[in-house]
Amino acid sequence: MQNAAGNSVAQAPHDQNAAYCAVVSDLVSLVEHVQKSLRLIEQTIARETSPETSPGGPESSTSVIVLDDVSPRYMKAAAALQACDVNLGIALRSLLDPGDSDPASLPAL
Repeated sequence: MQNAAGNSVAQAPHDQNAAYCAVVSDLVSLVEHVQKSLRLIEQTIARETSPETSPGGPESSTSVIVLDDVSPRYMKAAAALQACDVNLGIALRSLLDPGDSDPASLPAL
């Protein structure tokens, strides 16, 4: 195995296993965080497009002026997060099933 500097360094099997587990754990955490962010964006878009909270709706304030529609920005962010979610899922599955080198053939998480 090579270290960050690119030098060949032999690691004990327990160190390799610990490193593997740490990488898998980090990927799982990233996937969970990305999915949570996607849910938050979806909830925000739903809230903004809801008739109850849109300008002129029963809960809207008459002193609020909408200068910009932020939904396109949320949609762009959601698309980027969805791409991250897919790619992180591929990375995670490839680590968990190293016998399959074709990411397209891996099952969905």
